Amino acid sequence: GARLGSPLVVGYGEGETYLGSDALALAPLTQKISYLEEGDWVVITKDGAQIHDADNNPVTREITTSGVTAAAVEKGNYRHFMQKEIFEQPTVVAQTLSSYIRPLEQTVALPQMDFDLSAIDRITIVACGTSFYAGMVAKYWFETFARVPVDIDVASEFRYRDPVLQPGGLALFISQSGETADTLAALRHCKANGQTIAVVVNVPTSSMAREADLLLPTHAGPEIGVASTKAFTCQLAVLAALAAHLALKKGKLSEADEREIVKHLIEAPAALNAALAHDEEIAAMAHLIAPARDVLYLGRGPDYPLALEGALKLKEISYIHAEGYASGEMTHGPRARIDEAVPVIVLAPSGPLFEKTVSNMQEVMARGGKVVLISDAEGLAEAGDGCMATIEMPKVHPLIAPLVYAVPVQLLAYHVAVAKGTDVDQPRNLAKSVTVE
Repeated sequence: GARLGSPLVVGYGEGETYLGSDALALAPLTQKISYLEEGDWVVITKDGAQIHDADNNPVTREITTSGVTAAAVEKGNYRHFMQKEIFEQPTVVAQTLSSYIRPLEQTVALPQMDFDLSAIDRITIVACGTSFYAGMVAKYWFETFARVPVDIDVASEFRYRDPVLQPGGLALFISQSGETADTLAALRHCKANGQTIAVVVNVPTSSMAREADLLLPTHAGPEIGVASTKAFTCQLAVLAALAAHLALKKGKLSEADEREIVKHLIEAPAALNAALAHDEEIAAMAHLIAPARDVLYLGRGPDYPLALEGALKLKEISYIHAEGYASGEMTHGPRARIDEAVPVIVLAPSGPLFEKTVSNMQEVMARGGKVVLISDAEGLAEAGDGCMATIEMPKVHPLIAPLVYAVPVQLLAYHVAVAKGTDVDQPRNLAKSVTVE
């Protein structure tokens, strides 16, 4: 085997040796692994491995314990891995937050870093797919709380537009696997251009984690379903903590403000549990969406990325064409698609943007659109009349709304896919880690 571009891991068993893409692939076989460096090549026998570097010199690569067990990659009593991972979210978000929050002091505590966070004057976020949508939410948080300007790019486009990277900038990379080829190439491009590198990853031994100046693990545990769920909400939890800490360091938040943010973050796992309690009613309404050929998702502010994420989830596992829009953009073209055959999923927690979102929703309904409104009890009481269906969420602070509203769009996609009989965990043409460009 040889590593060039894509990741490669050697696994050491008893009288057997393996090659795999990552620790998770080898979990049912062994926890003793070595990560190969770029350019390494290896010859494996049942007795071990002989590793050479790119210059053909024999080298030794550290053998580590992955900590990923076969038990962590079993479905348990759930029908699919995706379903199991959706229901694990209250637990894993709590685990993740426990690494970034001191609950007694009600402060954010980040890992040790050897650079001055308060000196950061620009952030560049790079990610793919669901991780990109987590980055979009983070852009709102960084700019709202810390008043630091943020650029955000999909990793596959980033290098090719020759981005302007100012000295002293922070480049933030978000990835479940830490091995995504486009994101890893973008990381190396930023490093070569003098950026400080921070990574939010779910695999703390991955390539991105090893090359970062600041490693921010998500502690979601192994995610087997191709459609990301618990990794997404854990990414949001980490990014919210980072945004609050950056705002404090920049002098934009008082310690009292920080305590308020921490209080709301600590409430997130219970709110996720409350959202999951509506699983059966979401399952019962899946038949309303399953016959559709097209579905639209609408949201404003930080809920706009959630509309994009909801549409992506539905596309990935049910194969129904879906698009997410900022709700105010409906009048600029998408409204032409509205008819009785196109369900419209509206994400509208009560709060400062509620009235505007509901106004856009009523424009849809006036043109014969069939609306599913996802809101809290207050929002449903005000705007739920005339909807095809409603999904009630707990009333939460706007800060944690993106974490909570991820649950209904995940469950809706899951139950629609089950109703259509698709392969939920292994959708056609997709892979869990995209390790090629």
